[in-house]
Amino acid sequence: MDIQFVAAGAAVPAKCAVARIVFEGEAHTGAVAQAVAASRFTGGKGQTLDILAPQGTDAARLVLVGAGKREAFDAVGAENAAATAYNALKASGLEVLRVEGAGALAANAAFGVRLASYRFDRYRTKEPAEKKPSILRTEVAADDPDGTLTAFADFAALADAISFTRDLVSEPPNVLYPAEFARRAKALETLGLEVEILGEAEMMKLGMGSLLAVGQGSIRESQLVVMKWMGAADKSAQPIAFVGKGVCFDTGGISIKPAENMEDMKWDMGGAGTVAGVMHVLAGRKAKVNAIGILGLVENMPDGNSYRPGDVLTSMSGQTIEVVNTDAEGRLVLADALWYCQDRFKPKFMVDLATLTGAIIIALGNDLAGCYANNEELASNLLEAGKAEDEGLWRMPLPDAYNKQIDSMIADMKNTGGRPGGSITAALFLQRYVNNVPWAHLDIASTAWKKPSSVPTVPDGAVGFGVRLLNRMVRDKYEG
Repeated sequence: MDIQFVAAGAAVPAKCAVARIVFEGEAHTGAVAQAVAASRFTGGKGQTLDILAPQGTDAARLVLVGAGKREAFDAVGAENAAATAYNALKASGLEVLRVEGAGALAANAAFGVRLASYRFDRYRTKEPAEKKPSILRTEVAADDPDGTLTAFADFAALADAISFTRDLVSEPPNVLYPAEFARRAKALETLGLEVEILGEAEMMKLGMGSLLAVGQGSIRESQLVVMKWMGAADKSAQPIAFVGKGVCFDTGGISIKPAENMEDMKWDMGGAGTVAGVMHVLAGRKAKVNAIGILGLVENMPDGNSYRPGDVLTSMSGQTIEVVNTDAEGRLVLADALWYCQDRFKPKFMVDLATLTGAIIIALGNDLAGCYANNEELASNLLEAGKAEDEGLWRMPLPDAYNKQIDSMIADMKNTGGRPGGSITAALFLQRYVNNVPWAHLDIASTAWKKPSSVPTVPDGAVGFGVRLLNRMVRDKYEG
């Protein structure tokens, strides 16, 4: 999507669709007032009214987009209003969209259009032209077009990163397997990242028996990707760290999943996708921070060489794990990835992201991710950033009493505590691989994929959830 900023009141190009952001309770004039009076349009959030273009303008169409109360109009409101405008007009047959009325939040409005216009269509070969979006360029009216363009640079870097994550999560599993994911992460070195890839031989030497067990039933080799962005003035300063679960396809292994909806398990690498996106945006906007991203990449497949229920694994930490369900595999990947991260990099904090449990969907529904943390400051920073970016988190408990559910009779722990409190016991399992490092676990199984989506900036499919949240937290709290 080509984004341009123009002066408020600038002439409208011929054959242009105009979307005007309007507010509740405000008066209209002329033909617009007449059209509003003849409708149920009030200017409420998400409302649209398609009317004939007023006389005396070259606009081909005019759509009013409601944004609610003017005094409550904020950055997210501008994003959603502009995204709603794009969605209302994307199939209009017109190639240019003009968004008016965002005022000082014009850069946010443009960001909303960028997010809404994302489309994963590389495998569609016979889609009729009339079903494809026609809008190729969006002009956003701004009080200071040049200054807004400069301000938009960081938004553009963030949109690029979110699109990168959405692409990763959307790819079919025959295309995006561990080595291909690692290759795409390596390609981000063009942004200034340093990327190191560890194969199975290197991980075996490190003693990563937990992570390696998950992938041993697949013909695809497991990978551990280490991404580094050293943007702080002091390159030796203690880094922050993000760790992602990257199960590129999850059959459940020997504890195989039902066939219905198993195709969705291509997005079980959503946590690693988010971490890659966070590293993308930090490098893209040249963030003044040292950051580490760790991606644990595997496939969980049934095979004669698969790990089994009843196996006992030895993790990199030396702790042993009795496998009682091979479909509780993400925590086995993260156990070694977390230990490796804290052991090698001694980070200021670690945040892991994982599409870890169905239990979090039962607990929180489809619009909130679970947040577990051993540190109040880190938890507060995450929740604050999530609220600011409209990526909702809900703080979940880590009750010590629940640890007994994952105690094993023959090993240090079991890899699942069963159904009661399943998301909590998964988080408690991960906590056993964190020493004294401030740590948070985000269970994003509920938010990584929307089908269907009710958010105007998120098309159906991959969300890229967490990229903007973590970027915001880093920008506000950790950059020097």
